[in-house]
Amino acid sequence: MPIMYNTGDWFTLQPNTYRKFDLHTPDWPIDLDLEYMKVVCAPYGGPIAVTRDPQQIVPIKGTAKPVIRIFDTAGQELSKIWWNHGKLISMGWSDMEELICVQDDALVFIYDIFGQEKESYSMGQEASLTKILDAKIFQSSTGTGVAVMTTNGRIFLKHNNTKDFRSRLLPEMPKSSAECTCWELVTEDRNSYCLLGRDREIIKLFPGESLGSITRNLIDKSFERILLIAVSYDHQNLALYTNTGILWMGSVDMKEKYCEFDTGRKDIPKQIEWIMNADKTGSDAVVIAYTSFLLVVNRNGDKNLFTYDNAIYLVSEMDGVRILTHNSHEMVQKLPKCVQNIFAINSQEPSSFLFEAQKKFQEKSYRADEYLSLCRDRVDAAVDECIEAAGYEFCTTTQKSLMRTSYFGKGFIASHNPDKHVQMLRILRVLNTLRHPRIAMPLTIKQFQHLKPEVILARLVFRKHYAIAIQIAKHLKLPESWILEHWAFHKVMNDKNDNEVARKITEKFKNPSIEGISFCNIAEKAYAAGRDELAIKLLELEPRAFLQIPLLLKLGKYDRAVQSATQSGDTELVASILIEIKKKMMLTNFHMIIREYPMALNIYKKIMNEWSRTALYDIYNTEDDHKSIAEYHFKNALESDSLESNLPIIANSYTQGRRNVEAELCSDTNKLMKLQKALTNKYTSIYGNIPFYRLSVHSTIEKLLELGEMKEAEKVKNDFKVPERRFWWLRIISLSNKYKWDDLEKFSKSKKSPIGYEPFVEVCLKQNNLTEARKYILKCREDRKSYWYIRAGLYDEAADTAYDQKDFNTLYMLQQKANTTGNRQLLEKINTYIAVLASKK
Repeated sequence: MPIMYNTGDWFTLQPNTYRKFDLHTPDWPIDLDLEYMKVVCAPYGGPIAVTRDPQQIVPIKGTAKPVIRIFDTAGQELSKIWWNHGKLISMGWSDMEELICVQDDALVFIYDIFGQEKESYSMGQEASLTKILDAKIFQSSTGTGVAVMTTNGRIFLKHNNTKDFRSRLLPEMPKSSAECTCWELVTEDRNSYCLLGRDREIIKLFPGESLGSITRNLIDKSFERILLIAVSYDHQNLALYTNTGILWMGSVDMKEKYCEFDTGRKDIPKQIEWIMNADKTGSDAVVIAYTSFLLVVNRNGDKNLFTYDNAIYLVSEMDGVRILTHNSHEMVQKLPKCVQNIFAINSQEPSSFLFEAQKKFQEKSYRADEYLSLCRDRVDAAVDECIEAAGYEFCTTTQKSLMRTSYFGKGFIASHNPDKHVQMLRILRVLNTLRHPRIAMPLTIKQFQHLKPEVILARLVFRKHYAIAIQIAKHLKLPESWILEHWAFHKVMNDKNDNEVARKITEKFKNPSIEGISFCNIAEKAYAAGRDELAIKLLELEPRAFLQIPLLLKLGKYDRAVQSATQSGDTELVASILIEIKKKMMLTNFHMIIREYPMALNIYKKIMNEWSRTALYDIYNTEDDHKSIAEYHFKNALESDSLESNLPIIANSYTQGRRNVEAELCSDTNKLMKLQKALTNKYTSIYGNIPFYRLSVHSTIEKLLELGEMKEAEKVKNDFKVPERRFWWLRIISLSNKYKWDDLEKFSKSKKSPIGYEPFVEVCLKQNNLTEARKYILKCREDRKSYWYIRAGLYDEAADTAYDQKDFNTLYMLQQKANTTGNRQLLEKINTYIAVLASKK
C-alpha cells in the first residue's frame, strides 16, 4: 500500500532507515560567523557557547581579548563573558547547563548561562606547573567531569559533582618518541578512563594501574596514524579515523570490530559523532563532519552524503545527532519503528491502514471502510502505535494527523482507556511550547522523558521563562509554588521599588489554589540583598508566626518578633524567642518590649522564676510591681530562714503597692515573732525547752494557757485583738484538758459567757464528766437541752425536757432508742408522755 507522507528526509543505510529533519533555523547576529569560531553546544537543546578560534587567522573587530558569547538554539544572545583570565584551552557544558572553561594554568572556571561566575578551582599543582595542552569536559555516572592533558603527557581527572576537590592522576603512558594525536574519555560503571591515539596504536589509561596498556593492529588497511577518536553517547561504541581516511568502527573495549570503511578523503574531519537509536538499543552509525559536507556511515559500511555550508558542528544526543550550521539546525536520527510502520511505502502494518482509513474518512470516501477492515482485528495496537509515533514527530501537522487517527481508531475499541491519548496530548503541547524559538529548547520525547518535567521546569525558571513554566506545571498537574517563589526572588533582586515588589508578590500569591508558598523564603532573599524594609513588608504577609520570627530576629525587629509570637498563642515559641532576644539586647530595653505583651511578660516571669530570681526581681522593679517585689522577698526569706529580718522590707513593699491589709499583716507578724522570741527566752529558763517560734497567735495563746500564764495570754489577746469568743474557747479547752473543773465553774460564773454554755457541755462530755456536764446543760437554751441530754446519754432527763417543751419529735426519737435498747421503764414513760400530750391537742 503506497503511503507517501512526510518521508522526504528519510534515507536508508542498510538494513536501517534514518531521517534528517529541521528543528528551527537559528537567527544569528550579523557580526557572528561560525566558520571562524569555536562552538560548544550543550545537549538536550541547551545553550551554545561561541568564542573566536585562536587557531584561525581572522580580522579582529573591537577588542583583542577573547569574548565568550552564549546563545540559545534560536540564535538569541543570552550573555557575554569577557575573558580576563589566562589562555583559554577548552570549554564545555555540564549536565546542569553550566559552562566549564579550562585555561592553560590548570584553573577551571564555571559560569551560568547568563555569564555569572559561580566557582573556580585548580586541577592541581603539578598540572598547573607543567601547563595544560588540551582539556575535555565529559559526562559520567557521577556527573560532569574535567580531564586535562599536560605538556608532559599526563592526564588528570576531576568530577565536579563529588565532594573530593582533588584531581586524580591517570597512569603514565608507555614511553615513545611519537606524540599523541587524539584522546577521548570513556566511562565504565563508576570509573572513567582515557583512550589515546598515538601513531598506529591505542593507549588505555585506567585508574589504579601503574602504566597504560597498548592495543595495536586494530585496522587492517594501510595508514600512518590515528587522527580522531569518537565514543558513543552510551560509551559502548568506538570510532577511529586515520590519516588515510579509514574509519574503524567497533566496541569500546576494541574486542569487536564492526567494519572498516574507506571514506576516500584526505582532509581531516572536524568531528565524528555516533547516532544513538531512539529506543536506546545502541548505535549503528556515525556522522562525520567535514568542512562543507556530512558523511553518515553505518556498521555495514553503507553511507550517505549531505552537502552544507563551511561551518558544521555536531551535537551528540541520547537519541540522535544535532547538526548546527550558520543557516540551519537539524537532527539526524534512526527512524523510530512506529513511525516507519505508519509512513513507510507499502507498509502492511495495522497502524498504516488505520492512518489511511482516517484520511479517507475525512475525505468522506467509501474506501475508509476498506482500509479499516484490514486492521479491525488489531485496531488497539494500531491506536497505540499512532500515539507513540506522534511523540516522535516535530511537525505539528503530522502530530495532529496521528492523534486524529488514534482518536478515530479508539471509537472501534470496546471499553478503550483514553489515558495514553490524553497524556500524549499533554506532552505534545509541552514539547511544542519548548520547541518554539522564544523558548528554544528543541527536545525530543525521549529527552523529555529522560530529563523529567521537574528538571525541564527548573531550566525554564533559570532562563526566567516564569509564565511558561507555570503554565506547563499546571498543564502537567505539577506544583507551581516553587516557580512563583523563584519569580519573586527575581523581583526582589531586580526591582528596586519596595512597595511595588510587595504589591506584585501579594497579587501573585493570593491565589488560594497555590499551596506551599512561603513569604519568609522571599523575605530571606530580600534580607540577603540588603533590602530590610522589603523583607519586613513580606514577613507581614506570612501567616505562620514560627516562620516569621527567625528572620525578624536577624533584622533586629525584636518588638515585632514578640508580637508575632504572642499572636500565635504558642507558649513554647514565645519562651524560645524571649530567651533569644534577652541575649541580644540591653536588659532595660528588653523589659520595655515585653511589658507591652502580657502573655510574653507572664511567660518570662515563669521562666525566670525557675532560672534566675535576680532577673525576676529586675522585671518587677522595672514595672514598679511592689506586690510582686514583696512576694519575691517573702519567698526568699522563707527559703533562707530569714523571715524576721525581712518582714519590714516586705511590709514596706506592700505599703508602696497600696496593699494595706498585707502590710498590716506583715507588721503584726513581725511583732508576733519578736514576742515569741521573748516568750521563748523567758519560759525556757523556767519550764525547759518551750518553743514559741513560728506559732500562730491562736497557738501562742493556747501554749501560754497550758503553762498557766493567764496574764501573758490576756496580754497577747489584747495586743493582737483576738476576739473574746475565741479566747473563751481557748480558756475552757485548756481548763478541761487539765481537769480543773472548779476553775472551769468559776470561769463560767465570772461573767456572762459570750459563746454560751454549750461549749462547756462539750468539753465536759469530751472528758466523760457527766456530773459537770449536767451543771452546764441546765444553763443552755431550753430548745437545746434535750439535744445535750441525749448526747450525754441522760435519756430520762431528755424525755422530761421534751415533755415540758411538748417536743413530739424528740419523744419519738427517744421512743425508738428505748425500743432498741430494751429499756421498758423508759419506754413506758415516753409512751405516757406522748399519750398525755396527744390528748391535750
